[in-house]
Amino acid sequence: MIKEKKPPTNNNNSIDFQSSPILSLELQKQIAVAVRQLQAGETVAFPTETVYGLGADISIPSAIRQIYEIKTRPTSHPLIVHFADISQLQHWAKEIPKSAWKLASHFWPGPLTLILKRSQHVPQNVTGGQNTVGLRIPAHPVALALLNALGAEKALAAPSANRFGRLSPTTAAHVQDELGDKVQMVLDGGTCQVGLESTIVSFDNEDATVLRPGGIPISALEAVLNNKITLSNNRKSIVRAPGTLASHYAPATPLEVCPTQTLWQRTHELEAQNLRAAVISWSVPTSVHITNNNIVQFSMPQEPTTYGNQLYATLRQFDKKGFDRLLIEAPPGDPAWLAITDRLQRACQKKS
Repeated sequence: MIKEKKPPTNNNNSIDFQSSPILSLELQKQIAVAVRQLQAGETVAFPTETVYGLGADISIPSAIRQIYEIKTRPTSHPLIVHFADISQLQHWAKEIPKSAWKLASHFWPGPLTLILKRSQHVPQNVTGGQNTVGLRIPAHPVALALLNALGAEKALAAPSANRFGRLSPTTAAHVQDELGDKVQMVLDGGTCQVGLESTIVSFDNEDATVLRPGGIPISALEAVLNNKITLSNNRKSIVRAPGTLASHYAPATPLEVCPTQTLWQRTHELEAQNLRAAVISWSVPTSVHITNNNIVQFSMPQEPTTYGNQLYATLRQFDKKGFDRLLIEAPPGDPAWLAITDRLQRACQKKS
């Protein structure tokens, strides 16, 4: 088992990805078994610093089909390609902008996905038929050991290890709970350090656009490029990217995101309807009077990094308890909460 470093409780939304714990002998043996499974065309769930991924060898079409089937994911929705070292970037992408190289050099390994023109080595069944591909190097020792063990010029296509549109898993137990025996093997690397998916960035020549906020804040990207970065309105984006549909990251229980000033009013409305509800808040309430046993209150951290780390696990916990409704307090408007706000907005949207 990996000795994990707990996420820091700071206010700059940053996490140290440089620590590299030594893998146990047992885990090294499991990785060797996982490699054989992948080479045989099977799928393997594995940990990253963001969420657990469901991986398949990018060069085996039948394995890629398994991913879509296991997740019930539309084949038009692209997968992110994970590989081990930045020296391999030109194998998977072509016509790479200088700004992309800058971001990759600074943030990889880490929770950053770059959308680039795909090379001939990336099949279109991975990209949803597009000529672009999402690429990243994960900052997790198990993921990196797995990718390195696959060998040079090898990569894994790996979306999150969940059913399409549902909450992403942040522990091996979540994967088992979500997918059961549909996945051939789950590598247990502990709890994911970030807990939210990667930041996705696309490029128009040298101009960068964030398609999905995530583990790296926009301000950090701007500092490296010394330039402003646009946050995309996904409805207008011509690039299809993972995790950018209007409805995504959702629990099965209906979820409502309520502003702080109306959260408790909405709670009392549900009380009056005799509905069972979990109220998930981050602020400290001044006067909340809940006498109905159908209403359960749960407090989240007030710091965004820790909050993001716990979000999916918390929603998953209450999703399994048979509530009629989940009420969650809207996050602050501070940029550090952008990725959390994005996930909650998508999680409360009704599927069309």
